[in-house]
Amino acid sequence: MTIYDISEKAGVSIATVSRVLNGSQSVSEKTRQKVLDVMEQCGYTPNAFARGLGLNTMQTIGIMCADSSDPYLAKAVYYIEQKLRSRGYDSLLSCTGYELEAKEYSMNLLITKKVDSIILVGSNFVYEREEDNRYIAEAASQVPVMVLNAAMDTPNVYSVMSDDYTSIYNATREMVAGGIRDILYFYNSHSYSGRRKLSGFQAAMEEQALSGGAPLVEFYRGSHEDIHAMVRHLRAVRDAGKEFHGVIAADDTLGLAAVKYAAEAGYRVPEDFSVISYNNSMLACCCQPELTSIDNKLETLCEHLVATLFGILEGKEMPKKTVFSGETVRRGTTRRTASDTEQAKPICTHER
Repeated sequence: MTIYDISEKAGVSIATVSRVLNGSQSVSEKTRQKVLDVMEQCGYTPNAFARGLGLNTMQTIGIMCADSSDPYLAKAVYYIEQKLRSRGYDSLLSCTGYELEAKEYSMNLLITKKVDSIILVGSNFVYEREEDNRYIAEAASQVPVMVLNAAMDTPNVYSVMSDDYTSIYNATREMVAGGIRDILYFYNSHSYSGRRKLSGFQAAMEEQALSGGAPLVEFYRGSHEDIHAMVRHLRAVRDAGKEFHGVIAADDTLGLAAVKYAAEAGYRVPEDFSVISYNNSMLACCCQPELTSIDNKLETLCEHLVATLFGILEGKEMPKKTVFSGETVRRGTTRRTASDTEQAKPICTHER
């Protein structure tokens, strides 16, 4: 059954059937209903690609995510898909993994599917070397590319991100103000966001002249699901003679591991040992005491990203980069300080 068969059975032109499929207001209600009735009787389902050719839009957005088992990325995909669907758009999801070649392949595949835009979920798609980002620039020459939590100064690439640098910088200063001076930074990613967080920690420690040389940082290379391996990593650091009584963790999983490590080592939390983690996910409430964690406003970021995208698709001038500040949600893994009564206010800035 094709559009030609529908036009013949309904006694209307092919152009009229096309207008009905495209939602045109130039078709009378009586004619529209006649065409729809024939489609229903014949069990005709419009081909999305054919309809897209007529509308110059597929009303479909490509989404690229490195790892949908990662709690942060999975939540972001959920928020974005929900907000796209509420605007009548479908999505195609590609879980790329972390290798550049696989990301390039997925990007090219989505372009061939005639999507209206591509959303890159997470900062691991943006590399330090400009040549490694060529695949994004090439895609942006064809469709708008939206990047969640990373930035690129490239035409037709738009970024919405959290100020990870300042959030970790402030968290480190807060822990110092709480009386913890020997702090370890525990992280697991060299992504754009990961590099910004690390820089924030190093800047705060060096500013306080607390490092006694290089600040204590530890990179965890294992699975993000293996909490016990993370605990073993921290235990190995201690056994190597590196003493620490505070951990700034790059995500809540690492923060959970730090709390388990403290319990095994016999530390009282927060009296003897403090932890501040990142993302303020549901994991922050899965330990005792519950984690103090930085809320990076993920839902707000996703909502703003989708709003920016639709502004672009409607031909509006939109900011190239929007940055939101994070907010520390204080729970039981940090000592109280004089600043605890002050409420951080989430703000955003725009760059055109």
